[in-house]
Amino acid sequence: MTLDQTLILSILLVTIGLFLWGRWRHDMVATGAMLACVFTGLVNPSEAFAGFGHTAVVTVACVLVLSSALQSSGAVNVLTSTLLPAKAGPMLSIAALTALAAFLSGFMNNVGALALLMPVAIQVAGRLSLAPGQVLMPLAFGSILGGTTTLIGTPPNLIISGFRDSAGLGTFSMFDFTPVGVGVTVVGVMFIALLGWRLVPVREKAGIEGFETEAYMTEARVPEESRLAGKSLRELDTEFDELDAQIIGLVRNEVRMMAPSAARVVRANDILVIETDAERLADVLSRFGLVLEEAQSNQVDDEDEPQADETDAGRNLAASKAGKGPAQDNPVDQPEEEPAERPEEFVLQELAVLPTSDLVNRSASDLLLRTRYGINLLAVSRQGQRLTTRLRTLKLRAGDLLLLQGPPEALGSFAGAMGAVPLAQRNVRIPDKRNAILSSVIMGLAVMAAASGWVSAAIAFAAGVLASMVFRTVSLRSVYEQVDWPVIVLLAMLLPVAGAMQTTGAAGVVAGFLLDHLARGDAVIALVVVFMTTMILTDLMNNAATAAVLAPIALGAAQQLGVNPDTFLMAVAIGASCAFMTPIGHQNNTLILGPGGFRFGDYWRMGLPLDILVVATAVPLLLWVWPLKG
Repeated sequence: MTLDQTLILSILLVTIGLFLWGRWRHDMVATGAMLACVFTGLVNPSEAFAGFGHTAVVTVACVLVLSSALQSSGAVNVLTSTLLPAKAGPMLSIAALTALAAFLSGFMNNVGALALLMPVAIQVAGRLSLAPGQVLMPLAFGSILGGTTTLIGTPPNLIISGFRDSAGLGTFSMFDFTPVGVGVTVVGVMFIALLGWRLVPVREKAGIEGFETEAYMTEARVPEESRLAGKSLRELDTEFDELDAQIIGLVRNEVRMMAPSAARVVRANDILVIETDAERLADVLSRFGLVLEEAQSNQVDDEDEPQADETDAGRNLAASKAGKGPAQDNPVDQPEEEPAERPEEFVLQELAVLPTSDLVNRSASDLLLRTRYGINLLAVSRQGQRLTTRLRTLKLRAGDLLLLQGPPEALGSFAGAMGAVPLAQRNVRIPDKRNAILSSVIMGLAVMAAASGWVSAAIAFAAGVLASMVFRTVSLRSVYEQVDWPVIVLLAMLLPVAGAMQTTGAAGVVAGFLLDHLARGDAVIALVVVFMTTMILTDLMNNAATAAVLAPIALGAAQQLGVNPDTFLMAVAIGASCAFMTPIGHQNNTLILGPGGFRFGDYWRMGLPLDILVVATAVPLLLWVWPLKG
């Protein structure tokens, strides 16, 4: 190997290692890889940021904006209420929900499609007395499968199309992915509906109402008048057990003690760390006269942030569960006939943190929830883990469940602004009929323009975004907020790196190794090797990054074998979208981790047979639709 080939492969290996490590965000790793290529002379500085103008990157950004218009206008809600059966059994309900997710994912952002349907899935689970995860995992997998059906269905498809264009073969058209993608999706959805959902581990009790979690970690202060003051933790264990709750820690003078001694005596102003579910929390607070220790920053002054009367916190939580505002006592000197000012309605809301949420790696203290939004963070649930950090300083992660209290409007605004999904039951409605129709028409015209070849996909969808702004189907202020910038940066940074693999000949070296040692010169075996390598990598790192890394290798393999490069490129596109084995391979898998109560090792039970089925379906279809000698 030449020096340049050794350098680019070393950078690539370090990049993959950092992706798998997961400590740094993918866009940070990709930026580091691009800069390393510039500093080593593998990428010309003048071309370092050319990826931001690449058609694939522009198209991804535009599709995200158009997707947000479909979401906010209520167009998808109309489709959901029309197509989903209201009284069907588990098999038909899961089939319809999964198929709808797959269809939507073909034309809008996968995460957006899943976020829209998650509350519906949880309602279906409650109606059918199923664990939420038994509906959520099929929904997530269906949305991932649907992305394989069109050019705009998922970023890997656009990346592969861009590499084809860079190789001088032109771009793929809108529906070039459809024959193989639809075949894989139909088989996958049928498997999920008939058998797959039965393989999902049951992590919740049957017969739920609404949505439950395994356990929340909640902090509650012991007031001076509480009967708990002066009792040992051993004495309290029995009473807490009666309410299916337990004390897992104690905070005294800002010092946190996990698993404190049973002989330790509780004092006034101690903070008890309690583990219980959302339904039991109000009962625990009411019975023992505890006060919620709201997760706020200590740096906020009382005069800057009005505080509720602490003695009412337990009653306020109970009132929230009943749909009322905070409990208030009439002042002694106020005549009974003179009504006090009516308090604002307070409710409880559970939110799931999206992988792209602004909440990730931020704490309640960072957010200043009460000051900025007028809401309280009451508890956090993280896949059944025992959390050892104070609630107000706990750094949130993707998939965390948050129990919040506040006015419905404030909670809705907070969820939308921060990229969190509400999990409580909601009514399906059309916020704006005009915008619903307009956003659907604009998306349809953009798809038709790109599919007809009249203009490129990037131009068609950029025109769609402009039309959405002109007709105000998307807020002008929020247009740029709808773009998933970490994904955009990831794509733009990796494109020059992947280009360096081709120009240095490193892609051919890797392809030659795979062909000589694994495929032994057989084109069909080589196709399977590339396909399965892509599937393995996409389960461990971002699917867009996987496509960018494997695309030049696939092209190199096809060139050395003298076969149709489209067959290999399509194999990478399909394989990069088949992340079913782990919660980290795709954002949708991460999103359902908390709401489904899943553990890391739960995904393979349905994911492994689905992967096998995808390979068995996709390889023959690839060879038929994109013949090797074509």
